[in-house]
Amino acid sequence: MNDIHALYTRWKERAVADPDLQKELASIAGDEDAILDRFYKNLEFGTAGLRGVIGAGTNRMNVYTVNQATQGLAAYLNATYDAPSVAIAYDSRIKSDVFSKSAAAVLAANGVKVYLYPELVPTPMLSFAVRYFGCKGGIILTASHNPAKYNGYKCYDPEGYQMTDEAAAATYAYIQKTDMFDDVKTMDYDAAVAAGLIEYIGQEVVEAFYKEVEKTCLSKEICRSAGLRVIYTPLNGTGNKHVREMLRRIGIAEVKVVKSQELPDGNFPTCPYPNPEIKQVFEEGIRMTADFPADLIIATDPDCDRVGIAVRDGADYALMTGNEVGVLLAEYLLSRRKELGILPKNPIVIKSFVTTDLVAAVAKTYGAETVDLLTGFKYIGEYITNLEKNGEADRFVVGMEESYGYLSGIHARDKDAVVASTLICEMAAYYKSKGLTLLEKMRALYGTYGMYLNTLQNFAFEGAAGMQKMAALMDSLRQNPPKAIAGAPVLSVADYQTGKETDTATCAVKAITLPKSNVLCYALPAGNKVIVRPSGTEPKIKIYYTAIGDTMDAANAKTAALQADMEQYMK
Repeated sequence: MNDIHALYTRWKERAVADPDLQKELASIAGDEDAILDRFYKNLEFGTAGLRGVIGAGTNRMNVYTVNQATQGLAAYLNATYDAPSVAIAYDSRIKSDVFSKSAAAVLAANGVKVYLYPELVPTPMLSFAVRYFGCKGGIILTASHNPAKYNGYKCYDPEGYQMTDEAAAATYAYIQKTDMFDDVKTMDYDAAVAAGLIEYIGQEVVEAFYKEVEKTCLSKEICRSAGLRVIYTPLNGTGNKHVREMLRRIGIAEVKVVKSQELPDGNFPTCPYPNPEIKQVFEEGIRMTADFPADLIIATDPDCDRVGIAVRDGADYALMTGNEVGVLLAEYLLSRRKELGILPKNPIVIKSFVTTDLVAAVAKTYGAETVDLLTGFKYIGEYITNLEKNGEADRFVVGMEESYGYLSGIHARDKDAVVASTLICEMAAYYKSKGLTLLEKMRALYGTYGMYLNTLQNFAFEGAAGMQKMAALMDSLRQNPPKAIAGAPVLSVADYQTGKETDTATCAVKAITLPKSNVLCYALPAGNKVIVRPSGTEPKIKIYYTAIGDTMDAANAKTAALQADMEQYMK
């Protein structure tokens, strides 16, 4: 553990670049708990980079923790590549623009060329820029859909997906050797721009991105004629310009934007938790339907890599889950390509292993292979890259995670709410031309394949004590796995950290071929299952449930029983 008081004193003396930090440090004088929370550890650098509360201290997002991470990244890149370059982007969060310029100045001082977007852009456009410029890395300043007090710093590898475990570990080794006050090289930002060490990314790159997204579209003529009415909210984030431009290009003309959530604002005044998974973010849009009865309401999160939708359901609007949208996209893209005669041989749909198995049932109908990977879109990006290297990129149809992340096309290696929003609207227009809403189409798929109910429970654990409790709970589940859940026997336990799946009846063990990950999966009869994993980006444990029933009522009852039983392990 860090020497808390020595660090606090040092920060009061040295952290003078940002006046906000000095004010915060002065305000917590004598508050042992507040000092402990800020200094008891260094902000962790994992495969997702950094993420934390904005503020003063080693356990906070600020220019010093950002610069330390960037110095470590620069050292890793210079040791690994000749003349490396890095693309940088940022979102609407508090200090994202400040952090991006600070990181750029550190890279420039280390002789690393920087390509920087001059304004906030969606995360997939960072992935695109890395590949466009042939960079050896990428950085985006974002905390995705976390509350306003958070920010983050994500690193990308040369292929355009988030940094691999090996590269992250090597970068972290350099970071650990770097004193954030004494060892960071930096230079005047404007001087770096004048010297050509920092170059602004031009509109031609944005246009190239649009053209790649447009290639995924299949039904532009239908979009122009279907009369689809859309309400869109970027949730005060990055999607405003880019999603609206793509909807215009494919012919969706009747689009209204939620004014209170249109412009960038890191305080997220009308949606404190800007996550398209929750109903609150749709409330402003739903109010607009009194004057503009939309077929569809779309919400993209602040960095525009996730998208959620609400669909007209009689006089009301129903939220569709990330699993349901993933199933719909897979079915639409497979069926429409088959209808147009452009479905490739041996098509592939890729999903995270916690995403509904209904995707696989649908894919099988069209002769498509379903690939299950660990949670984390970098694994999907890596798989697409390997397909491309083998000359099989055309086999990729769509990739998805149940947490509202989707990708079609090979222009990016991360989830992309620009392309997903575009295809969702196209899909809705297509089914509207046939007299169906997306909700009605989903009900038809349930009728064909059965009721797959996939739900998620989050258990939050804040602060130093919370992180310790999370670790203890996972250890307890490993050492004492449940023999039954909600009265259903556990048929097998898969521990992705040890790489072993154990049959509880025979004690037979088989190897899990996926990379090691802190995940436990309990298989139950009839395809039901429970998966437990700590979040990689937030202080919470997530539990995923799959309940399969003949009816929605049966599936709901099964889910409720599973949840009630698992809650006892989270206390």
